[in-house]
Amino acid sequence: MKLLEEEGVSFRRVNYFLEPLRKEDLVALLRKGGLVPRDLLRTRDKSYREMGLADPNVDDDTVLDALVAEPGLLQRPIVERSGRVVIGRPLENVRKLF
Repeated sequence: MKLLEEEGVSFRRVNYFLEPLRKEDLVALLRKGGLVPRDLLRTRDKSYREMGLADPNVDDDTVLDALVAEPGLLQRPIVERSGRVVIGRPLENVRKLF
C-alpha cells in the first residue's frame, strides 16, 4: 500500500476479515486478473495443509469455498485498478497497473 500512496493513487483498503468476500467477489477478481483460484492461496498457511488444499485433485469450486470460509488463506494484498487485478506480491505486480 505504501507504493500506492507514494504514487498518489487513491485506494480503498478492504479488511476481508471484517468485510468477508463472497464467492462471487472472488470469481470476479479472478476474471479481472486472469487468475485461477489456486493463485489466491497462501500455501504456507496452516489451514492450507489442514484443509488438504495441497492435493492437486481439489477442484476450483472447493478452493473458492475454502477461501470464503478461511479468509486467512487469501494472498494479500490483492490490488484492483482500472478493471485489472494483481496479487501485490511481489511488488512488481502492482507496478504493472501503472
